[in-house]
Amino acid sequence: MPRFLAVYTMKPEDFASFRSLPKVEQDAVDAIGIKQWAAWEERNAASILDRGGMVGKTTRITRDGITDAVNPFCGYLVVEAETADATARLFQDHPHTTVFPGDGVDIMPF
Repeated sequence: MPRFLAVYTMKPEDFASFRSLPKVEQDAVDAIGIKQWAAWEERNAASILDRGGMVGKTTRITRDGITDAVNPFCGYLVVEAETADATARLFQDHPHTTVFPGDGVDIMPF
């Protein structure tokens, strides 16, 4: 069965806005979101090959050297599904976009 990389995206300004909220508000969103994320993973466990994880600060290496970089990537996981459309449907109700300030999930075949 085909494998797909699912990359969670979030605009840096949306992340900054979330982190500027009072800690109690961030914690309330986290409490709801983490519970829903776990439920999403449980519902889709048969399709998840690698739970991946969230990623941190980006470093870019080019022919000109090494520098800090900014991109919208904030996490990933690997899923197995019949098609890219089937994979996309798995993420329609994902808490990354329904609870947290994530702006999307990019799906790419391996």
